[in-house]
Amino acid sequence: MFKSGVDIQKLETLIEINTRINTDYSDARSLLQTILESATRLSEGEASSLLLLRPENNKLYFEIALGSKGPEVQKFSLNLGEGIAGWVAQHNRSLVVNDVDQDTRFLAEIGKQIGFDTRSILAVPMRIRDRCVGVIEMINKRDGKPFDEDDRQWLEIFATQAALAIQNARSFERVQQEIALLQDQVTSHQGYHSFVFQSSSMKERVAMVDRLAVTDSSVLILGESGVGKELFAEQIHIRSHRSTRPFIRVNCAALPEALLESELFGHVKGAFTDAQNDRRGRFELADSGTIFLDEIGDLPLTLQAKMLRVLQNQTFERVGSSQPMRVDVRIIAATNKDIDEAVAEGSFRRDLYYRLNVLPLYVPPLRERLEDIPVLAQHFLNRFRREIKKQVAGFSEQAMQEMLSYSWPGNVRELENSIERAIVTTRSEYIQPEDLALRSSGSAEEERYIGKTLKDSMNLFKKHFIRTTLEQNGWNQTATARVLGIQRTYLSRLIRELDITR
Repeated sequence: MFKSGVDIQKLETLIEINTRINTDYSDARSLLQTILESATRLSEGEASSLLLLRPENNKLYFEIALGSKGPEVQKFSLNLGEGIAGWVAQHNRSLVVNDVDQDTRFLAEIGKQIGFDTRSILAVPMRIRDRCVGVIEMINKRDGKPFDEDDRQWLEIFATQAALAIQNARSFERVQQEIALLQDQVTSHQGYHSFVFQSSSMKERVAMVDRLAVTDSSVLILGESGVGKELFAEQIHIRSHRSTRPFIRVNCAALPEALLESELFGHVKGAFTDAQNDRRGRFELADSGTIFLDEIGDLPLTLQAKMLRVLQNQTFERVGSSQPMRVDVRIIAATNKDIDEAVAEGSFRRDLYYRLNVLPLYVPPLRERLEDIPVLAQHFLNRFRREIKKQVAGFSEQAMQEMLSYSWPGNVRELENSIERAIVTTRSEYIQPEDLALRSSGSAEEERYIGKTLKDSMNLFKKHFIRTTLEQNGWNQTATARVLGIQRTYLSRLIRELDITR
């Protein structure tokens, strides 16, 4: 028999959490947050913390902290044996202290710094195979009541659930990293990049890639520098019937104009001073496959007519030769320039633009697809900590918020560089905002909400505002709707329409 209705509520909560632990391994932090929230509610604590022990330095880090001073608490760490939580971790034993002022193990420094009055603490170890991996602590039972033996027993059960979640998540992460490593090795061996995304806007583009891939028509990929236009070109080729044939890349802006024609179309011996032998150009090398012309907007006018002929007739001549050569090549071009403006100015041929722009594909900037930032950040973290051989556990909550609120003018390329730099320079277990060294900009807050149209900008603002409010209310939709002053059903619809994910 249960002693009260509260026991039934606790049991139901445990069953719900246990179900999640055995079915969802991908988001351990969210699950730990749920466990701590449930334990805090059922133990009637005013505040609580979940600390994880890092064996390499024997320090406890506040992974999750709830209560009025939660965000401030997460800036601190404890040495093994330091404070109540440190003692519990060191001795792997639970501790109930209902008058902390009378206990010499109590560390008052953190409370003084953040302005929080601690009266009582209940702390229990989280164990994996009898080894302490962390501590859950409850602070100040409501209404001035003392923590009792019943509270300790229930919190130990919740701590076991948390340890199971950590164990499952770590096993899942190891498997995912091994899979990612194998995928990276395969794609790198083939000369292609990993293609990582999560946002609905990118999923729509990938669905479009599948439709573009089955044709041989020219594709023009548009988008800012660093958004991943080359990756889209790779995906079009990989998904096409030409996938087993060559994929040749040319950066039209990286080669001097004097060399570019020879690079593209080849030359014959004696065509110019250094032409000591015949040389095949990139179009010949791409025969039966795909050629990717990056930064096509920088192609000199003198070569644009020859490029137009290749598009129209699939023929060209090597430099110094009048013998036409025929190739079967699928052309994919990309640019970060405003081609319409270049056409209007006369720096880009209108007929060439029309030939290239048969199938246009626009890649949105990173600031318009915030959902991609966490998965890209994790992908780069996994890659660089393998390459640099440095153990970095992940990103702090503040660092992730910094990345989500930054405008990323350099897009994915800037994110990649920032994370590589952070892994090299960080002295913390978790990457901190200062490690990212993001450029400060007075207009960053405004840029976060800039879309292609007024409607896009409004949606970006609503998405960020609703997500922030959800986070502040523990993703409780009823509480969030109350704060926003809207119906819960309307909030649920906005979450679906704006593709807001936890």
